[in-house]
Amino acid sequence: MNSSKHTELANHAWSVADLLRGDYKQSDYGKVILPFTVLRRLECVLEPTREKVAEIAEQYKDSDIDPDRFLRRASGHAFYNRSGLTLKKIAADPQNAAKNLAVYVGAFSDNARSVLDRFEFAQQIKRLDGAGLLYQVIGKFTDLDLRPEIVPNHNMGYIFEELIRRFSEQSNETAGEHFTPREVIQLMVRLLVAPDGDALQLPGAVRTVLDPACGTGGMLSAMDDLITDLNQGATVEVFGQELNPESWAICRSDLMIKGQDPENIAFGNSFSDDGHARKTFDYMLANPPFGVEWKKVKDEVEAEHKSLGEAGRFGAGLPRINDGSLLFLQHMISKMKPVDVNGGGGSRIAIVFNGSPLFTGAAGSGESEIRRWILENDWLEGIVALPDQLFYNTGISTYFWILTNRKSPDHKGKVVLLDARDQWQKMRKSLGDKRKRLSVDHIATVVKLYGEALDVAGDAEHPLHGKVKVFRNEDFGYQRITVERPLKLRFEVTEETLAALEASKVIQKLPQALALADAFKSLTGESWTTKQDAWLALKDAVVQAGETWPTGAPFNKALRELIGVRDPEGEVQLIKGQPEPDADLRDYENVPLGDDVEEYLAREVHPHVPDAWIDHSKTKIGYEIPFTRHFYVYEPPRPLADIDAELKTLESEIQKLLGEVTE
Repeated sequence: MNSSKHTELANHAWSVADLLRGDYKQSDYGKVILPFTVLRRLECVLEPTREKVAEIAEQYKDSDIDPDRFLRRASGHAFYNRSGLTLKKIAADPQNAAKNLAVYVGAFSDNARSVLDRFEFAQQIKRLDGAGLLYQVIGKFTDLDLRPEIVPNHNMGYIFEELIRRFSEQSNETAGEHFTPREVIQLMVRLLVAPDGDALQLPGAVRTVLDPACGTGGMLSAMDDLITDLNQGATVEVFGQELNPESWAICRSDLMIKGQDPENIAFGNSFSDDGHARKTFDYMLANPPFGVEWKKVKDEVEAEHKSLGEAGRFGAGLPRINDGSLLFLQHMISKMKPVDVNGGGGSRIAIVFNGSPLFTGAAGSGESEIRRWILENDWLEGIVALPDQLFYNTGISTYFWILTNRKSPDHKGKVVLLDARDQWQKMRKSLGDKRKRLSVDHIATVVKLYGEALDVAGDAEHPLHGKVKVFRNEDFGYQRITVERPLKLRFEVTEETLAALEASKVIQKLPQALALADAFKSLTGESWTTKQDAWLALKDAVVQAGETWPTGAPFNKALRELIGVRDPEGEVQLIKGQPEPDADLRDYENVPLGDDVEEYLAREVHPHVPDAWIDHSKTKIGYEIPFTRHFYVYEPPRPLADIDAELKTLESEIQKLLGEVTE
């Protein structure tokens, strides 16, 4: 089926909006159109065996035997409908449409009925019936031909996605939260499976796949299709979890029709209610929402982090509250299969991120600690930079992260960075923020380049050599050092000093506060190069005024803050015989992991500030992946002569146009 055909079918389904206008808000159209499309698809799939199922249901109507397995066998699917009704029959009896539709929906097997329940379908039936629209809407859908031989499962996914996109536009939601462009998925699954091509073709191959943010199930379907294309005899079990009820229902129905177990698609939040706890998978892939906060599940996530530590999913660290992307990745890593002593087992992961997880967070932050955990465990195999304007809900650049705990020997200790930002073609018509797409040739080029990355990176003559770089894991690590410089002060008493003295909370608490201020006034305009001289003069002034000199560290500290003035030529202040660091002059440097920080200080810092030193107690280890920096290519500015010539040409054209206007 070509794209125009599935668009035509989506248009037919969406034409129901003309009936709903006035009785429904635009943002509510999808609440009717989506469940009716699912219902019509289920009906079309079951049509060939409908009468046979009805006969079996009639046979067991008064029996104590549960006929479920017999009905499944009769339907040829994991679901069925026991009723003899159809949408066409229901539409033909407008007076009883609501009652008959409720009976029809109730006759579905539990797994199919739960899909429609998630749409709150019973409420929509009641609302449509009250508006006198129910039989008309049903009539519209009876004309929608969604038989599998006309609309294969793959294309049915496109129809659902087009409907969700329109629904999202009407309700001002983000379509991209629910599904990923299919050509992006194709690239993703090929990168994920490519190293395992031979193993997947072995007889009796069984693979499990998880998408913890599965949306409408596009990635799961693509993985199923790809593996079975490689090996018709392979068994693929797909698992997913989804928070959005409409997307969950569509995913569940789609996989149910394909013969997958619908119970494998869990509903709810993957962080707070893991639908696949204690399970591991061969492949995992996801496109979690970009930059979405996890405040709603903050308590559950933090509790697991603190109580279970590395035994839980989030032991490596917690990212900032406004972006849960790295939580999804930790969640997936926790479900990797262990590698056995012979190198068997293990898992592969692919996840879509924006640029933030590459570098957000300084050394010691949650994000940096998560990157450190991944790299030090040698799980990151590669990162692929994608073109911008590729997704429906964002025009920003995106990246595939590919991870595995069973790297090939030549990849161990290494990370591949692949720049595929120029692999795209312009779309004839934009869809949201999506203005670019990946062609079949682009996908093939990227997959081939990724598979040959080590060879291409080592061959300076290769035409795509500049698009691939290979680094050691530790190349992304750095030492965040704290460079201190001594506090240097001179001391003086000024009008500003006296005013600050009267405002100082520490000094104003003293019983002799007013007397101190009066005593210091006699020193207005005086200055000293050392603290000892300053304190001696101040004490003499206080004694001459008939007062006692206050004792205690708080007073001395407050007084120094008042009369001390930072001066590059001033006296170095000491604490227990060591220079006191000046917080205002404190600086931080990132030193590559493995480099000697003292050598770095001598080479990079001391030529400029020879009295600087490193506070080793504050050194932190951090990890970041500055992808764009590694692929930056300097472009020199245009020659001034060329710019000048262009300006003169433009001036001439403007003069000519002005002359035509004035004639």
